[in-house]
Amino acid sequence: MGENLIEITKDNFETIRAQNAKIVIDCWADWCGPCKMIAPIIVKLAGDHSGRVSFGKMDCDTNPDLVKRFRIMAIPTLLFFKDGEVVDQIVGVVPREEIEEMMKKHF
Repeated sequence: MGENLIEITKDNFETIRAQNAKIVIDCWADWCGPCKMIAPIIVKLAGDHSGRVSFGKMDCDTNPDLVKRFRIMAIPTLLFFKDGEVVDQIVGVVPREEIEEMMKKHF
């Protein structure tokens, strides 16, 4: 995991959400090929936007309660949180530019 990424678990989710006004959470699994494709994009975005937007990674296999809570049906799913609430999501592998457009729209 990149140095600018926060590991999201069921135990720390509420704290992380409360401490980060703007956060993008990458919902992934180790066996997921598309998740591995988007991972380097997320690492790069986390570094480039450090201090302005937080980025987290949540392993769906180890956090089934959060998967159910946010109705994640396919991965990778990116959840965009602003002030503690989900404001949007992207499902599947998309170009970096599409993620940044979503960030501009909401943040």
